[in-house]
Amino acid sequence: MRSSFPISPQAEDWIQRFIDNLRTREDLNEKTLSHYASDLRHFAEWMEGSWNKGQEEELSFDPAKITTPTIIRYREHMQTVRMLKPATINRRLNTFKRFFHWAVENGWIPMNISRPVKLVPEEKTSPQQMTDQEEAALVAAVQKQGTLRDHVLILLMLHTGLRSMEVCNLTRQDVQLGKRSGILMVRSGKRNKHREVPLNATIRTALEEYLPTLKEENMYLFPSEKTGQRLGERALRYLVQKYMRLAKLEGFSAHDLRHRFGYVMAERTPLHRLAQIMGHDSLDTTMIYVQATRSDLQAEVEKIAWQ
Repeated sequence: MRSSFPISPQAEDWIQRFIDNLRTREDLNEKTLSHYASDLRHFAEWMEGSWNKGQEEELSFDPAKITTPTIIRYREHMQTVRMLKPATINRRLNTFKRFFHWAVENGWIPMNISRPVKLVPEEKTSPQQMTDQEEAALVAAVQKQGTLRDHVLILLMLHTGLRSMEVCNLTRQDVQLGKRSGILMVRSGKRNKHREVPLNATIRTALEEYLPTLKEENMYLFPSEKTGQRLGERALRYLVQKYMRLAKLEGFSAHDLRHRFGYVMAERTPLHRLAQIMGHDSLDTTMIYVQATRSDLQAEVEKIAWQ
């Protein structure tokens, strides 16, 4: 993780020690570690540049020399000079909070000076909505040009709202079908939470046709056609994109099938029940499906336009 920013060797040393500690103690991937390092290097570059402007003796990045007002000024710099998005600013601020917590743990500073620094408020916008016509075009494309596996997979995502990872991890034993009801056992949801997802008549009928076609050696509900083993999330996303293209739909991803389920259900389902079905930890997450979209808001302000 070499720096592309002009920072001092002392700053690079502090950052590398922090990253090495995270790599040892926590199960983080290299991309996440790279983001942490990049955030700290941006901060170190700005801080050393500010400190040393017009000074004869150069000062180097040192956690013991940084104060709460310093971080607040950097937050303002990111907002007003760099014009960064709130999500980027907050990611960097959270990186600083972890860094200074680590410095306190190791006794290099007496207190976490980043703790009082507040994050930048973010305006939540609703995800893109798929229309009835677009859903119909997608289902028609996979029904006409896809396999039975792909057809049932797309239907299941539209009618259960499962995440891609949850779909890939489903086994045939996770499906329980009755005459008038059915459930999916989601055993590897977000944060490894287990939940039961009810199955409506549409997906029960599709599964009843599909399950007998699975080979006995297939453990997973939607096995890879190449290996017979677990279908990977990347392969699933590629599969969904293939049928999106065939349906001439643009701008949608596999995750938008989950959003489609959320929007349709929110029109007729109490939010606390929808949150349980979708595996949301907070009703705030479920609320995105009842908030106005940008197009909705645009339509409202157009009502008072003079032309």
